[in-house]
Amino acid sequence: MARRSIGQEQFGFAGREAAASSLDALVSLIAWNQVDELLDPIYPATKGEPAWPPLAMFRALLLSIWYDLYDVKLAEALDDRASFRRFCGFSANEATPERTAFVRFRNLLVAHQLDRALFEAVTLQLKSKAVTVKTGTLVDATIIASANINDGKAGPEALPDTPGEVFADSAYRGNHFRDAVLAKGGVPRIVATGMWGRGEAETLRKLHAWNQPIHRVRGRIEKIFGTWKRCYDLR
Repeated sequence: MARRSIGQEQFGFAGREAAASSLDALVSLIAWNQVDELLDPIYPATKGEPAWPPLAMFRALLLSIWYDLYDVKLAEALDDRASFRRFCGFSANEATPERTAFVRFRNLLVAHQLDRALFEAVTLQLKSKAVTVKTGTLVDATIIASANINDGKAGPEALPDTPGEVFADSAYRGNHFRDAVLAKGGVPRIVATGMWGRGEAETLRKLHAWNQPIHRVRGRIEKIFGTWKRCYDLR
């Protein structure tokens, strides 16, 4: 299958220079030729509509992770944001992929068993340049195959060896899950349902201050589960 040619600026009136972005600096930190070599098996067919360049599509998927964007929002942001276009290699005026293109590309990565290898390659390169990637662990009962037991009891089985910060809902409160997180060197961030306070107003304020950061992080997991179910048949 032929690949589209992107990044060619069309004739237009000159305007002010594009504002610098952190993404522009990030581009130079990654050896993209190594990533492109891993992507070489993608789109081997000789027929069909010209495909988007795999490297541009993979860079877009990186943006979806770093900016917490699902496919619809990713397509909109790539069409609208100059820094996203530059990072992926698109010029200011040309068309960009639609939502379904990201779904198909993600399926291709999985079919060629490239998804984990590609993201690990980028992560290792960033770490070698002293760029810190902050990670944590999001836990929900959806990832547990046997659901006929309390979430808090089953939760420890889902923990990796180095869980980091573990964000969980109120079903995981209690010593059983908390002790399992601490035993592996993790930091439990569990939604609270009650706290001590000098009155109802103070209690609610303390609950909100504790729970809001947890809810903000945990909200991302629902998008991930939705992608697993829609794209990877993990219902």
